[in-house]
Order: sequence, then structure tokens, then C-alpha cells
Amino acid sequence: MSANNSFSHLTLNERRIILTGITNGSSKTAIAQTIGKDKSTVGKEIKLHRSLTHKCKMPLECNNYRKCPFERQCTPDCPEYFPFKCSRRDRSPGACNGCSNWSKCRFDKYTYSPEDAHSDYRSVLIDSRQGVNLTTSEAKAIADIVAPLLKKGQSPYQIITGHPEIGISEKTLYNYIEGDVFHEIAGITAMDLRRQVSRKMSKKKAKGYKKRADRKYLLGRTYKDYKIYIDENPDVFVTQMDTVYNNETTGPFIQTFKFINSGIIFAILHNSKTSESMKQGVDLLESILGTQVFRKYVHILLTDRGTEFSAADAMETGTDNTRRTRVFYCDPMQSGQKGSLENKHIELRYILPKGADLCSLGLVDQDALNIVLSHVNSVPVEKLGGKSPLDVADFMYHDLFEKLKTFGLHKIEKDKVVLKPYLLKKESVKIFL
Repeated sequence: MSANNSFSHLTLNERRIILTGITNGSSKTAIAQTIGKDKSTVGKEIKLHRSLTHKCKMPLECNNYRKCPFERQCTPDCPEYFPFKCSRRDRSPGACNGCSNWSKCRFDKYTYSPEDAHSDYRSVLIDSRQGVNLTTSEAKAIADIVAPLLKKGQSPYQIITGHPEIGISEKTLYNYIEGDVFHEIAGITAMDLRRQVSRKMSKKKAKGYKKRADRKYLLGRTYKDYKIYIDENPDVFVTQMDTVYNNETTGPFIQTFKFINSGIIFAILHNSKTSESMKQGVDLLESILGTQVFRKYVHILLTDRGTEFSAADAMETGTDNTRRTRVFYCDPMQSGQKGSLENKHIELRYILPKGADLCSLGLVDQDALNIVLSHVNSVPVEKLGGKSPLDVADFMYHDLFEKLKTFGLHKIEKDKVVLKPYLLKKESVKIFL
């Protein structure tokens, strides 16, 4: 094998060899040796690009499903629950292609397609180059000049100085090289740089810079996947999730949840809008509701593709390290796919209007937010037969209602409901509570 091959990108032909290895039941090590790659490369390739082609019909993958005395109403605390583990699917080679037990298996099945994997890879390349103001021909023209000079050990500064016709700055050339803009065109990568220079970013740009989110979290969680899952599981409870804020730098940030069946909007106040804080918000929601009620009403979390919601695995996993929910994402620029929550935001904005200083309005802690939520959830809704979301929850989902009530949400008399910014003023709170 060539020394360079182990670090180069996988080709379509190599991906087809991987499929052959999976189908034949070969180990990841054997597949890696065949194509001249590292074992970890093969493992990541299969795990990243395999797709769920058959969904287990049971709530959990239980190995004792054949002799289940509870009519397969699976819960993690079931005394007969024994997690199913498949050495072929979950370890090596890591996919179900060619499995002799395919027709008999009733659990989740994952298959690997080299064509789909290569298409995903190409899409990632395209996404990674968004914002690069170059046509393919322009990129090739620059690469034709840069590539041989880099091979001679010249720095980007030397190249730019000697070839002003390139028409870009030294920093831009660094960005292009480090961003793999020239990789496919001329095989140029960051490894071709004479040395990696730690270039200090200006304070202004550093403040506003956002690292591109790893989009692997979207695999199996797109809106298309959501629709398929809903079609296969029509009785699940869906909760839509989003964030509301006025100042992206200072906050405060409101993580919103809408329980679609009852119409209730719940929210958690944060000081930051990060993936970690949003994960903590889901943890807090489970703590407020209790694990049993949470898993009863939050089968699915449907949200947008904001980077704050990128920690899908962490949000799906409970404190006991078992799956507590499933996270799916709307398509880009399609807020209407979670329109029920967006419509509820309109009422929330009556009290917390855009452009206002939310802290000055009185939104200083979770107790204040609970007051806002109590008023919004006490508004009669035509689709609910003139009942408020809290009325519906009290009648139909009483266990959920009691948990939220204990946390601080309560019914407001119809004539005392306030949907104005003055709600949180101290004197108003005394009047309307």
C-alpha cells in the first residue's frame, strides 16, 4: 500500500469494496487491509453512512420479546427487559448487509450503500465550501500556480508575493488550503503547508465567529426521517422545541417546548444558547416531569437545525444512559414544519416583544417566565373547543398537568389573563396572580 493512501479520502470503488466485505461478514480490520486504510477509517465510514432500513416495531429492542408476559409494552424498568445486542450490527463489520438472519430478525436493521455514502461525502464537500467566492475554473487556475510552489516548500506569503495575479490575500489562501478547496482539483491539503501557523484572529471577528457544526447529527434525523417514523408510529406524542431571544450575545435565552396533544407551551430560561445548555434544558424537563411522565409524553423532540440543538445523542439519552426520546430536525428555512410552536411564539411575543430588553420587562428568572407561561397557557383556543391548554391538560393529561403545576404553572382566570409587556411589572404580578 502507498504511504499516502491511508490518509486520502475514500473513493467510490473503495466504498464498494467495503460493501463486499460487509456482505461477506469480514472484520473491519480485514476490510481496512484490503483497501489500504486504517481500521478506524473503515469503522467510522460504516457507522457514519449506514442507514436504518427496518425499524423494530417494539418500543425497545428487547431480547426477551418472544416470551414477553406484558404484551410487549416495553419500558426500561421492565423486569423482563434485556437489551438486544447484535455482534454483526453493533460491532463488526457494523451493518446488516448479507446477514443470514435478515428475514428472521425483528430488530433495527442497518445497511450500507457505497453509492449513498459517496453521495453524502460529496454533499459534505459542497457544504464545506459554501461561502467560497470561486468558480471551479478559477479554483483550478489558482491551484495550478499554488500546487507546485507548495511542493517546493514555499509559504503562502511567498506565493502571493511572487504571483500578485492570483488576486487574493495570504490569509484567504490559507483559508482555501485549510478548507480543502483545492483537494480534489490538485490534491492540496493543509499537510502541504510548510508549517502550520497559529494565526491570531482579530477580536472583532473572534467574537462573532461560529465554528461550522458537524452535520453528522442529522443522519437518520431529518424531517423526511421524522415523517417515516410518524407513519410507522402514529400514536407517539410529539413535542416541538425552539429558542426565543432578543439579544444573541447577552440573552436571556428561552428554550421552548410545545406538547402538541395538549397545546401547552413550556419554557426554560438560560443564560447561554449552546448545545450543552439546550441538553441541560431537556435534562431539566425530564427532572420536572419525572422519567415516567417524560417518556410518556416526549416520544419525539422536533426542532430546527440551529447549532444549539446539534447535540442530538446527548438530548436523546437520559441520565440512566438509555434512550429517553428521539430528536428530529426540520428542513432548512422551513419553520412551518413546527408551525404549532411558532404560532404559540406569537402569543409569547405579545408579552416579550422583539427588540425589547427582556430583563427590563421583568424576565429575570424562571419564576417570572412561569408567570408568562401561565397566562399564555390560560388563553382559550378555538381548536380546543374554547378550552385553554391547561384546561385540556388537566382533563386529559392530568399527570402532565400536575407536574407542571408543581413546578409553577397554574391556571389564570379568563378575565385576568394579560398578554401585554407590563405583565411582569411588580405591581402587575401582585394583581394578576
